[in-house]
Amino acid sequence: MRPAPWLTAAAFIAPIALTLALGACAPSLAPLSANGAPLPVAGYDWFLNEDPAEPRLSYGLAESDDVPLSLMCAPGSGKIGLSLAADQTSDRRSIVLESGGDTETYPARVEAAEMHDGVHLVATAPASQPVFQRFRRLGWLAVWNGDRRAMMAAQPGSEGRAARFLDLCG
Repeated sequence: MRPAPWLTAAAFIAPIALTLALGACAPSLAPLSANGAPLPVAGYDWFLNEDPAEPRLSYGLAESDDVPLSLMCAPGSGKIGLSLAADQTSDRRSIVLESGGDTETYPARVEAAEMHDGVHLVATAPASQPVFQRFRRLGWLAVWNGDRRAMMAAQPGSEGRAARFLDLCG
């Protein structure tokens, strides 16, 4: 028995429509590779600024102010500052990070955003925590907001920026 032509068309079109719909949410959702690691989102990457006073690793869209997450530190301090962009109406008071199955929650304070309409959630974390050590090896982090996970994967060739940043932080 052959499926009805409309069913065959729906089976073909539905995944395309879903992909387009999810693509509009980038970087909120990223497809996963066969091994479960997130695939990079076009245009988004981890960018390393090796400022001697405050190294910074930011995930965002190249040459824009679209930077959902920034990590910064005082060299050798062993502490990482986190800054997560959020909308003005957000009632979040923590930053939840995951990498490769390791998850940590950091209490955060809210600060006004200078670069976008909204706020920043700001927190501090020890660089030695398992989530950052996994990030060092895998080159991706995810930020959880309730039951939604925003994947932040490095583009091919920039996976080592996480390790370099963590080396600078100590």
